[in-house]
Amino acid sequence: MSNKVKCIIVDDESVARDIIASHISKISALELVAMCKNAIEAFNYINNHKVDLIFLDINMPEISGIAFAKSINTNIKVIFTTAYRDYAVEGFDLQAVDYLLKPISFERLFKAVNRYFEINTFRVVEIASSNDTNDFIFVRSNRRMVKIEFSTILYIESFSDYIKIHIKNQSSKSETIVTRETISAIEAKLPQHQFLRIHRSFIINLSKIESFTNEEVTIHRNALPISRSYKKEVLNHLEKY
Repeated sequence: MSNKVKCIIVDDESVARDIIASHISKISALELVAMCKNAIEAFNYINNHKVDLIFLDINMPEISGIAFAKSINTNIKVIFTTAYRDYAVEGFDLQAVDYLLKPISFERLFKAVNRYFEINTFRVVEIASSNDTNDFIFVRSNRRMVKIEFSTILYIESFSDYIKIHIKNQSSKSETIVTRETISAIEAKLPQHQFLRIHRSFIINLSKIESFTNEEVTIHRNALPISRSYKKEVLNHLEKY
């Protein structure tokens, strides 16, 4: 008999379900047993199958995630997933394990899962395989979740509470994707061996560097400044190449 934690995803957005499912697949202690488009599907499933943990969207048609969470057995734990910060207080009032704001990175979901295990006095979970990590992320832009492969990113530029992700698309043309997120939050989602913060407003893809000096890095004919606070670390890193 499997001793894995049986979990389901409840979300009306197919892209959101796929992202969470991909994250779950990397955690060997979890077993994804169902993906449901709404609360009614989820209710029917948990009435006929054992479920330990639900990744539950809040803003869904007909029955909200909050209402659904109030109706289920308290032995089933909930990690809320939503694009809206406003529900956080109500979510924690229901003693949710955690509250994840979309777009959800693997690191953030992994932290939430470990919190579940801590609450239930289990061991801290392990990643199934370091070779399974994604080579892409999803970001919200123009009300859509947009897939961005790490290999296409040239650099990332910050403007207050949103960022511009400069990429080189399949036709080798540069393109900019704008998303409402801080540069520190996006930095946490990027593989450290591939990206480097050179300034409070810039993260670069190391493989896209054309040239550099003590003051700037050139990528795709754009000179990006190296700030004083990052200079020592950046130059030490670049000199390794």
